[in-house]
Amino acid sequence: MYTATIRACYVGNLVGSLVVNLSPLLFVTLMQQYDLSFEQVGRLVLVNFFTQIITDLVFSRPVDRYGVRPFIAAGHALVALGFILFAFAESLIVQSPYAAMLLATVVFSCGGGLLELLLSAIIQSIPGEEKAAAMSLFHSFYAWGFIAVIIITTIMLSLLSSEHWPWAYVMWALVPLANSIAFLRVPLAPQVAHDQRTGIKLLTTTPYFLLLVLGIAIGGAAEVTISQWTSTYAETTLGLSKQVGDLVGLVLFALLLGIGRMLYGLYGKRIHVWHVMLWGSVLAAICYVVAALSPSPFISLLACAFSGLGVALLWPGSITMAAHRFPLAGASLFALLAAGGDTGSAIGPWLIGFIADTLGQSTALSPLRTALLTGTIYPVAMIICLLLIRKGEKNR
Repeated sequence: MYTATIRACYVGNLVGSLVVNLSPLLFVTLMQQYDLSFEQVGRLVLVNFFTQIITDLVFSRPVDRYGVRPFIAAGHALVALGFILFAFAESLIVQSPYAAMLLATVVFSCGGGLLELLLSAIIQSIPGEEKAAAMSLFHSFYAWGFIAVIIITTIMLSLLSSEHWPWAYVMWALVPLANSIAFLRVPLAPQVAHDQRTGIKLLTTTPYFLLLVLGIAIGGAAEVTISQWTSTYAETTLGLSKQVGDLVGLVLFALLLGIGRMLYGLYGKRIHVWHVMLWGSVLAAICYVVAALSPSPFISLLACAFSGLGVALLWPGSITMAAHRFPLAGASLFALLAAGGDTGSAIGPWLIGFIADTLGQSTALSPLRTALLTGTIYPVAMIICLLLIRKGEKNR
């Protein structure tokens, strides 16, 4: 009955991947064409995720009150509109194309926030065993969408040349537009009744839940920092071509991210997700150090890629543990978790750009290498957070 709904959610997660990952593929092009700094392109990421945070928190109550359908359709439409505005930023504000890019980022990020808030909730509400398989594939589909974004965008830029980058945004805008129409038609399962819902007050006063919010924030920083900066790092610091950085580094990162999520979703019932998250954090910390310090460009690039396997379960694992502990929380749970994840995803990559700009050439390593080495703090902090979560579980 809900097959079309599940498929629309998969496409929605691809759209979510577009919202997060399309702009970073063009960082170097934007820096060269508009004379932008590392911090300025990093600020696009910061604005992206903080807009999603505000959207998550503002719309959780209206969604519970008025239903999912109008908001999920509007979210897709806002992504399409934002992409079109970004494509024509130079014409939108002639004196400051960068300001127009920030405005467009706010628009499509507002749509992305609605998708992040609602897609997991839609699948979670589907009754029966169909939900379990759908949720496992749903988490992995972000990575498959990421791969499609990288490959198709890279091919398009190779055929059109980098100065025609706006057409990539125009083309990708068609996907959320079509899925917006789909969500006006597909069946949606009933949400948790208001009188049965776990309240926000209970969630925000439970130490276990607050640790999960902190964990998803740190996990978001660890994951998105690598996914946002690998392309620029490969091209500006490792001396590799954009095609190699994107098609080897980013595609392999996304592939391992998706494989990790899919395998756990299909076969992970025997292993508690906490253990996978802990050892994944250890692997991610090692990859950060190797990526920053290896003298070999290809080993550094492979370390960036293999961190995808390490961070694969940090975000969805936090959601899984929270949904298991609070099954009747409704949209509020997903809103708070999404806000936490987006906070880490906003600050983490931006901080890397800020450190790189601040250091300049005053360090023995290159600025971006030093900044990436600093990013090792994210998976290390995740290990500490997971140990605290485990201690809380034992005390309970």
